[in-house]
Amino acid sequence: CMTRTEFNKITKNLVNRCINPLKQVLEDAKLKVSEINQVILVGGSTRIPAVQELVTQELGNKKINKSVNPDEAVALGAAIQGGILRGDVQDIVLSDVTPLSLGIETLGGIFTKLIERNTTIPASKSQIFSTAIANQSSVDIHVLQGERALAKDNQLLGSFQLTGIPPAPKGIPQIEVTFDIDVNGIVSVSAKDLGTNRKHSITVSGGSGLSEEEIQRMVQDAEKNAETDKIQKERIVLRNDADNFIFQTRQTLESLKDSVEEQEKNDIESKIKDLEETLKGDDYDAIKEKLSILEKASQEIAVKAYQKAQQQNNKENQGQNTTTSEESPTEEKVVDAEFEDKK
Repeated sequence: CMTRTEFNKITKNLVNRCINPLKQVLEDAKLKVSEINQVILVGGSTRIPAVQELVTQELGNKKINKSVNPDEAVALGAAIQGGILRGDVQDIVLSDVTPLSLGIETLGGIFTKLIERNTTIPASKSQIFSTAIANQSSVDIHVLQGERALAKDNQLLGSFQLTGIPPAPKGIPQIEVTFDIDVNGIVSVSAKDLGTNRKHSITVSGGSGLSEEEIQRMVQDAEKNAETDKIQKERIVLRNDADNFIFQTRQTLESLKDSVEEQEKNDIESKIKDLEETLKGDDYDAIKEKLSILEKASQEIAVKAYQKAQQQNNKENQGQNTTTSEESPTEEKVVDAEFEDKK
């Protein structure tokens, strides 16, 4: 026969695998160990003394609640949920959550989350996006789930295309993307052009058949690569910001063309070209530096243009005041005369 010491030695690696899920649950729930009052153990393996000792060790001397039969707990919960869905159970509410974050791929291959992991379902979230290039007539919506920063590192659930977007400068069209998750975890994703009300949608399964082990692996993979993903995302965002600022600066130059000196305009154009040339390479410190230089120059020109416009307005107002002052005696006589006539 096997002694408990021998059994604990053999199963030690398996029991220790409970530590990460314990910590993850606390982190996801945004709770501290001190805020836990009782621990309910579910599943036949929780009868093992080593498992109970581990829980006590990790969560402190918390009282383990053994009032629930660990072998029947899951089946009991499923039966209650079935009763709730049928409308037979009214006084109990069971909340489910999304196992992984849900979102779409955006400019530069970034995974933009709309529904965060562990969001209570049913849930709904909408966000406004726009086009990345001028006269873009369609947008591709790639629906993803996962925890990584880049789209390519997450699981693709489905794709669809919204077409018929009227020609317009980039950033003008308003595309509303909406995620709806029902109580069964079924995800409906829609994209609507707010200008034309043209709409397209897709329905996918939130879990997409992933096992609990696969979900945990994806979460752990995201944690392991968090620093690398952060750097990659920051670089993509930097490029996107630089491209957008170049576009905005050229629009500003066009709108302020009557207020900007030719030399100032040429100086800005030169700095734009420097930034565009730098964007062709991978020197991100240089990109950041060139972007900062352009931002400063653009701000200075904008300030000068507004100051010039303000001075012009002041001169016009002064001219109007002078005219009014010269005319006011006559106006006062007219008013007095009318008043005297009424007497």
